[in-house]
Amino acid sequence: MKRVGVIGGGQLAWMMAGAAKKLGVELVVQTPSLDDPAVPISAKDNVFAPIHDANATDELAKRSDVITFENEFVDIEALSKLAQQGVCFRPKLEALAPLLDKYHQRCYLRDLGLPVPQFIAIEQEWNTTAEIICTSQFGFPAVLKARRHGYDGQGTFIIQEIEDLKQKLELQTTKRVGSQSNFLLEEFIPFERELAVIAARSVSGEVVTYSVVETQQEEQVCRRVIAPADISLDVTFEIENIAHTLLNSLEAVGVFGIELFLTGGGKVLVNEVAPRTHNSGHFSIDACETSQFEQHLRAVCSMQLGNTTMICPGTVMVNLLGYEISQNDYIIKRQQIEQIPQAHVHWYGKTESRPGRKLGHVTVLLDTQNRSVAMAIARNIEYIWYPNST
Repeated sequence: MKRVGVIGGGQLAWMMAGAAKKLGVELVVQTPSLDDPAVPISAKDNVFAPIHDANATDELAKRSDVITFENEFVDIEALSKLAQQGVCFRPKLEALAPLLDKYHQRCYLRDLGLPVPQFIAIEQEWNTTAEIICTSQFGFPAVLKARRHGYDGQGTFIIQEIEDLKQKLELQTTKRVGSQSNFLLEEFIPFERELAVIAARSVSGEVVTYSVVETQQEEQVCRRVIAPADISLDVTFEIENIAHTLLNSLEAVGVFGIELFLTGGGKVLVNEVAPRTHNSGHFSIDACETSQFEQHLRAVCSMQLGNTTMICPGTVMVNLLGYEISQNDYIIKRQQIEQIPQAHVHWYGKTESRPGRKLGHVTVLLDTQNRSVAMAIARNIEYIWYPNST
């Protein structure tokens, strides 16, 4: 039996468990807390330590045939020493390195010839060069992002004016005293829709993509995913070509999530790349022949990649986000949602709810690709889930 070590023990690692059982693969996780969702996967062999602890990863390697990643908050330099000693990481560290810092990621995408928004780096503190460029080149609004460790809207700010930008930089730099405090400033894209695609690459270089999806964010947190996206074939082909170009250039192995903007004029821009399974691909668990989690394990275990075809005409996925600080398991609400025809509820088993935290998701399989139908079902789920929802 192949043993796969997973750095990170959140819901993404937890969702690999079903796929691992199907494939005859055993998972072991490195995670800091006994309460993390993936801990029950292999309780006796898990390594309980921060995910950036290379000594702990060395211990994980002794219990695994190959190591993969649930998130990208890792110390590449420290892990490189293990790789030099023969530890097998998939994707390899060289594929992660250009992507972990958002500024370096943008530069990599740009240098590949892929379309991205205009951007500049801001080094730690405010400077007049940034003011000149932002005012003359980007205009307002603009977008400020922390270059490392931003997720689910954390570290991302919509900037309306210069004074707002100065204040945000001062505040964020103060918060990050003694740590990385560099930022990426980019033009705000007045997009028509946000899109995403899950792509996977095998050890032999085969690349497959899933249906391009529409993602809907609120306060920079993904709220809903509609698959397939209502876009033209030309846009679909362009996005698939972007995925192939990127994964082949990186010589990646595993699943990557690629987020994109579609402008009113039909222009596609790459927003961000996640070198791992991704929230925009959760629909694949119930709606596709091969889930993104099975696909990832197939890739990192040197198996043949699976079929990405959807088993239904359309689907909608809704994240169940925390809206209060509570230890409630919301069982009554979950049971109500489960009564929706073709609804599949996935509950992550987290011990605490807090505003914006991803507690679970629900996928509803549809017999249509009608976007209005998908949105009506999403609103029904949210009416059940959120207090005072209209």
